Amino acid sequence: MTTTASGSAGSKVAYQSTVKHGETLVNVEGLKMYFPVNAGLFVQKKVADVRAVDNLSFHVLKGETLGLVGESGCGKSTTGRALIQLYRPTDGSVNFGGTELTKLKGNDLRRFRRRMQMIFQDPYSSLNPRMSVQQIIGEPLAIHGLYKGNERKERIEYILQAVGLNPAFARRYPHEFSGGQRQRIGIGRALAVEPEFIVCDEPVSALDVSIQAQVINLLEDLQEQFGLTYLFIAHDLAVVRHISDRVAVMYLGKMMELADRNELYQNPLHPYTKALLSAVPITDPELERTRERIILTGDVPSPLRPPPGCVFNTRCPIAVDECRERVPEWREIVPTHWVACHRV
Repeated sequence: MTTTASGSAGSKVAYQSTVKHGETLVNVEGLKMYFPVNAGLFVQKKVADVRAVDNLSFHVLKGETLGLVGESGCGKSTTGRALIQLYRPTDGSVNFGGTELTKLKGNDLRRFRRRMQMIFQDPYSSLNPRMSVQQIIGEPLAIHGLYKGNERKERIEYILQAVGLNPAFARRYPHEFSGGQRQRIGIGRALAVEPEFIVCDEPVSALDVSIQAQVINLLEDLQEQFGLTYLFIAHDLAVVRHISDRVAVMYLGKMMELADRNELYQNPLHPYTKALLSAVPITDPELERTRERIILTGDVPSPLRPPPGCVFNTRCPIAVDECRERVPEWREIVPTHWVACHRV
């Protein structure tokens, strides 16, 4: 589907939509994740909250990859963990295929975890060094009571083949593998229980550039093979553009912009998104010399004391008084393109 959208200067930009128009798998409304800050020598008393995630609303379609980008500390990883209930949200709704996850507890939540898994950032610390590969991949199968005896062994061998590892390596330990191979083991562990939704928490940022492409291609192949849905968290905007169908931009716990990947990269509306994209190198030297580079001044405010109004107003080059006084509404400017900015 080809759509036309208005740029910030009034120009028309045509783009090829990559959005997969399927049913919603995960629907998030008003998600908040606050961490209390306590003080006191003898009696601990809450004095403030770290607003890691503050009132996010978005959805993830079945079979798509939603990219989530932003600076370090903006709340990307916390959002991913709150979605699959590794962190219990302070407030808000996370609806997974018609089930409200925030209301599940105990065994009900444990049984549901089979449908949602996570791939962690660091392949060196996320694998238990005292467990062999077959124990690492077999542990979730044992927890959920899946496959027993020879069937479990065959399942582990099948998973190892699916992630590009030799099944003969099953009795080896994590220290015997490279970083890329360890990440494949982590991916295999997430796949073992046949999930529908996987949170990929910067799965390639700790790997060599030469290995990153291999892991990205593996994730794409697995998505097609098993019908997976991804929330892909990353810093690298080039990687996100390659793998994502839609891209969401976060800043200081808030969602700034959300759009189809081609629409976002060709027609960014939020000043923060424009600044992020202006920092991405372009292979064409002529375009690189002529394009505008946006340099943001100042530091990111503390999530303990976020500024009033729009959280980006302290660094925004086009901020006005309204931006410092009133929180911008999260609104759909054109179909599938959402933004939170008074000036758009």
